[in-house]
This record gives sequence, structure tokens and C-alpha cells, in this order.
Amino acid sequence: MRDAQSFDDFYRSTARRTLRYGYAVAGDHIEAQDLVQEAYTRAWRQWGRLSSHPAPEAWLRLVVARLATDRWRRLHRWRVVLSRTGPPAVAPPPSEDGVLLVGALRQLPATHRQALALHYLFDMSVEEIARETDVPVGTVKSWLSRGRSRLAALLPDLCAVELEANDVS
Repeated sequence: MRDAQSFDDFYRSTARRTLRYGYAVAGDHIEAQDLVQEAYTRAWRQWGRLSSHPAPEAWLRLVVARLATDRWRRLHRWRVVLSRTGPPAVAPPPSEDGVLLVGALRQLPATHRQALALHYLFDMSVEEIARETDVPVGTVKSWLSRGRSRLAALLPDLCAVELEANDVS
């Protein structure tokens, strides 16, 4: 069982030293904060056992050092990949229609957004969406219908252009 009070006391008595240690290991204050936060999170998860450890602060420093090493290795691999392939291509700015669509989607309930995204972006059938979201098929049909209707109301100009394009073809 974890004792929150003893963990709080441990944190208060060691946080500054641990952050200074993390800074010395990582060489970057922001990186050190991330490392130390992750180390304390792991300490809290194991506090029942760690609180009786003979040197919990040493354990914490070991975790910080290992996390720093892991991050350094990931960064090193990333640099190697970048040196071989070059930097990623510059992404073009979003289209005006795309910005409007994202803004409208944000106004929909999460379930409607999810159903629309799965249906239109992943080409999933209603039955597949129902299985993935663990809801009845009728519910998915309702989400799609309501989501389309709400998008049409939020984007009347965009929907009219889409309808005209479909009539021409």
C-alpha cells in the first residue's frame, strides 16, 4: 500500500537535489524536468516497496540516469537517420477548406467526430465502426447522419461547392 504522506515528504526533501542532478546529467533544464518527473512517477508507482528501500534517493538517481541514457540513445539514432535521409520535407500550409472543416469538426460531439473520421479517413464500413467502438450499428448510423447534418449546417458554402462538384461529374 502506498503512503501518500511519506511520498510527499520524500518528494519535498529530494526534489531540488534530484532536479540539479538531472540537469547535470542531461545538460538541459527542460529535459531535466522531464526526466525527474518521470522518475518520481515511477517512484510513486512502486512506493510501497521503494519506501522500505535502504536508499530510495539513490534509486531515484539511477532512474534519472537511465532515462537520460535512453533519451540520448533515441536522439542519437534520430540524428543518424536525419544524416542519412536529410531533414523531412516542409509541410505545405493547410488549405482554407481544411481549416474550416477542422473548426467545424471541433464543434461536433466526440462520438460523431470519431465515426466520421473512421468512415471517411479509414474507409471503414458502419459495421466495422460498430465493432471498433463497441456500439450497435444503428448508433453508428445515427452518429454519421447527425455528424453530416451538423457539418452541412456549419459549412453551408463548403457543402454547396461539394454538391456542385458532384453534379458536374
